[in-house]
Amino acid sequence: MLKKILPALFAGAFAMTACAADNEKTVRDAVEALGPGIKVDSIAPAPMEGFYQVVASGRMVYVSADGRYMLNGNLIDLKAKTDLSAASWAATRKAALAKVPASQRLIYAPANPKHTVTVFTDVDCGFCRQLHAHIDEFNKQGIAVEYVFWPREGIKTTAGNDTPSYTKAVSVWCSADRKNAFNEAMKGATPKAATCANPVKDDFELGERLGVNGTPTIVTENGDVVGGYVTPAQLLKALEAPAGTVGRGG
Repeated sequence: MLKKILPALFAGAFAMTACAADNEKTVRDAVEALGPGIKVDSIAPAPMEGFYQVVASGRMVYVSADGRYMLNGNLIDLKAKTDLSAASWAATRKAALAKVPASQRLIYAPANPKHTVTVFTDVDCGFCRQLHAHIDEFNKQGIAVEYVFWPREGIKTTAGNDTPSYTKAVSVWCSADRKNAFNEAMKGATPKAATCANPVKDDFELGERLGVNGTPTIVTENGDVVGGYVTPAQLLKALEAPAGTVGRGG
């Protein structure tokens, strides 16, 4: 009997896998057909029957398995009173940022940090400068701040040249004294032009995939987004708030 049942089970599992793969291709094709430059980063079954959760070009949407219908907005579980989209975004950010090594970050940390945040920053951003002006206070509160660059002007101008904010970020990264160059740039100084192998473009593209649309964007270890500019006291309060109460920015 078992010899007859097992092949049938395997055949059924294969058919389900093939069907899921077909659905995902249909969904991917439908989303990418919406416009040039739209790139699907991930597709997964949604917590809503008959739909897939799609992350594309920094947005999260829900698309029917036949590729006909798309829902643009956060998915809320009314019974559990939970924002499922925000939770998914947090998990996505956490996984993506875990792949960015310390060697590709500018790290300002106390000896034994209680909390660590990743901050997408731009040297020409006024609020980023305000935040960095308090970096010693963040560290005294036990918060490690790990910067990655997100030039607000993007990487290239419409003419195909490097944008000023990208050029400054690269110059800071390629300076002989990277931290000093960053500190001075955050006070308004123009960094000395320099080039080298650098993570700036990768950082920017990562931010775009994660829905970053401004600076500073502060991401916690759990993948939640905390405000824009916040004071050290405000950030510590947010980081030590009960689970599920920190803004997830989904």
